[in-house]
Amino acid sequence: MFPSFCPSVPAYFAPNYLLFTLHACCLACGSIGDCMTLKKILLVEDDPLGVELALAALEESRLADQVAVVKDGVEAMNYLARKGVYASRGDGEPVVVLLDLKMPRMDGLQLLERVRSDERFRTLPVVMLSSSREETDKKRSYELGANAYVVKPVDFDEFKSTVRRIGRFWAEVNEPPPGMCRRN
Repeated sequence: MFPSFCPSVPAYFAPNYLLFTLHACCLACGSIGDCMTLKKILLVEDDPLGVELALAALEESRLADQVAVVKDGVEAMNYLARKGVYASRGDGEPVVVLLDLKMPRMDGLQLLERVRSDERFRTLPVVMLSSSREETDKKRSYELGANAYVVKPVDFDEFKSTVRRIGRFWAEVNEPPPGMCRRN
């Protein structure tokens, strides 16, 4: 199920959380070690294939040191708020949240609304990554404060390319809000 570059990845839905360390080189100098700045991406996606493709794209591009994967909005909120199994997660917030729209328990719009209403996460960059082209979904996402809305391509290679471009912008080009993950 998961890409061959990480044989130690546990089953996707047990323990319902995956912190995937990419062992990526430092984006600034190309070497592992002293100058590395930890970059986290939070991927909120309930489809195992979508997770696999996104992880593959991010690994190939070496855009993040860690990708935290959760399967719905409830888990994402717990991750961000450091509650439950996420109470001991490391310091710092993700450089971006890649958020699926349609998920069980708490969907992407509900999570986005909760994130934007919480002072701690109000400026956290959130990119909606959805298969929906519905104008109402796009409009509502932007009304709730999404930083971008990207329609997932159906084609495997196009999907990977899209995720790479999103990751590249948020991990390399964009300057994070003050107090979030910092770049060298």
